Amino acid sequence: MPVGLSDEELERIDALIGMRLKIKRGEKLFREGDPFCNLYAVRTGFFKTCMLSGGGWAQVTGFQMAGEIIGLDGIVNDHHTCSAIALEDAEICAMPFDRLEDLSREVNALQHHVHKMMSREIVREHGVMLLLGSMRAEERLAAFLLNLAQRLNLRGFSKSELILRMTRQEIGSYLGLKIETISRTFSKLTDDGIVEVKQRHVRILNLDKLRSIINKINQL
Repeated sequence: MPVGLSDEELERIDALIGMRLKIKRGEKLFREGDPFCNLYAVRTGFFKTCMLSGGGWAQVTGFQMAGEIIGLDGIVNDHHTCSAIALEDAEICAMPFDRLEDLSREVNALQHHVHKMMSREIVREHGVMLLLGSMRAEERLAAFLLNLAQRLNLRGFSKSELILRMTRQEIGSYLGLKIETISRTFSKLTDDGIVEVKQRHVRILNLDKLRSIINKINQL
């Protein structure tokens, strides 16, 4: 929710919530090619977005967590360009986009908030292009872990303790790396005393060293 709204404006925005949906692990919230109707706010759980490549395999394009929005990809052409799949049991709030647009014209703070969400998505896309185009495997994984830790910390979680909801194969798909490369890179970070890895639990032992691997934290 944007800040600084009156009680009346908050009530009007709250009335936008069309439904709350529970999505089971492995289920699709929407599929690539589905008509675009809603934006979805993630209340609980974790999602991945992916799209089919020309070769018919699924390319992971992002990971979304509680407090983030899914569905912005559908605004341009009125259909979704990717699929959103729950990585764990999740709950979302559906917001009909046509009603959101109408209300945004009347509530300036909401319009500004929607524009910021769209801008954040553009910045993320640019970050991914930089990540895949100019970084070595170690830099890519370091940037991914730093970004994930930063996003979780903004939501009140530890900035050094991570539970990876995605598999190493999914991380590799997102970063453009083979699963063997992901495993080797995790092992190197472990051997260097930068992280500690126990299955899907990752503990960042030396945040400064992890940051030093890349020039700056990339917004993925």
